[in-house]
Amino acid sequence: MDLLVTINDAVNSFVWGWPAIILIFGVGIYLTIRLKGIQFRNIGFQIHNTYVKTFREAKKESKNDGEGEISSFQAAMASVSAVVGSGNIAGVATAIVSGGPGALFWMLIAAIVGMATKYAEIALGIKYREKAEDGTYVGGPMYYVAKGLHAPWLGKVIAVLFVFFSIVISAVVDTNTMSQALNESFGLNPIVAGVIFAVITGIVIFGGIKRIGEVCGLLSPFMAGAYLLCGLIIIITNITGVPAAIALIVKAAFNPQAALGGAAGFGIMTAVRYGMARGIFSNEAGLGSASVTHAAAKVKEPGEQAIWGPLEVFVDTCIVCMVTGLTIVLSGLWDSGAEGVGLTMAAFAKLLPGTWGQYMVLCASVLFGFSCLITYYNYLEKSWISLFGKSKESVKTSKLIVRIIWLVFILVGSYSTLGVVWDLADTCNGIIIIPNLIALAVMAGQVVKIKNEYWAKNLPLYKAEKKK
Repeated sequence: MDLLVTINDAVNSFVWGWPAIILIFGVGIYLTIRLKGIQFRNIGFQIHNTYVKTFREAKKESKNDGEGEISSFQAAMASVSAVVGSGNIAGVATAIVSGGPGALFWMLIAAIVGMATKYAEIALGIKYREKAEDGTYVGGPMYYVAKGLHAPWLGKVIAVLFVFFSIVISAVVDTNTMSQALNESFGLNPIVAGVIFAVITGIVIFGGIKRIGEVCGLLSPFMAGAYLLCGLIIIITNITGVPAAIALIVKAAFNPQAALGGAAGFGIMTAVRYGMARGIFSNEAGLGSASVTHAAAKVKEPGEQAIWGPLEVFVDTCIVCMVTGLTIVLSGLWDSGAEGVGLTMAAFAKLLPGTWGQYMVLCASVLFGFSCLITYYNYLEKSWISLFGKSKESVKTSKLIVRIIWLVFILVGSYSTLGVVWDLADTCNGIIIIPNLIALAVMAGQVVKIKNEYWAKNLPLYKAEKKK
């Protein structure tokens, strides 16, 4: 284990060094410019054609004659379920512990440019998706890199990386977070928790993407809403301390030594590194993973589904992560020695009456983590299929194999060490993000065309409707 940690630390220092950070910001800014600031313009149009359209025309949406397996909303909620997970609770806490409060600022900046990045990923994911012989749809960076860049070999490499990425990020990290939360609250043995999660997850994933979409469509809005409500109550009831907390976050982002008095030796690079790493772990912008789930959406054109991307990142990081981070800073416990989900639970427990805060975080950890377990399984399944073929027999065999692998690693994750699993998660993210961002930059012209075609057809209709 010591050797594994040493090797992983060496890889991490490379993949999250300045070159990678410049690449993340550089590609995000480049796509923002090429897409004419898509995350800042026509916000009403984007909300109308996503959330409003979904709730207003739910029945029509379910009968959409576009190709796909699940509705646009279900695909989006499955993707939201993947991003609104342990990263929003434990990930934010580990970012603050490892990089200081300033990490929250860099997490937010990375999310702002990441909105354009995620739009590009979903657009290309829909454009280059394929239909397997069993009628299911497969897509993701392994497909748009292979076909869009005419580099099948690189698509295979990304598929292999996604296999490890899916297992580490969710089966291990999410299970670890949930098990720790239950152990902190009730002393439940992590192995027992792992068995319970494996059984419940198995029931859902054996139903395929349609069942995953249905569960996430019900679970995601409820779990995010309840957690946010508690966080907002904390912020409102402690509103007098908010300006000082925000000032500390901004100051610590640029001058940690002055802001924190040299606490734990934080530097700017440390704040940037952990803020970006944990932010990307949470919102997945730049990883290409969201395009795997969105590829199953019943839509007629890529631009129709891609507009969910910026909104996903906004909800995940700019709202949920910031609520968590601000609560931790307001509590004053960020340097108390607590870490991970335990720190978030302690912060909520301190600022909400009774044990309400602690158990709210516990429920959110379990619901967020479980939603990730069922959606990240889809990433593993689609990656495996891209490696071993889309024939009926191959798909059937692949699904059986990956379901067994997934349930086994849920048990492994339940009893893993906190620091090790988060460091491995950073490494997986850092390795995958490099080839994916390069591919997005090269194919930016295709993304711009997709955006312009959809905007040209639908923006005038929206403006006309507003005038009525």
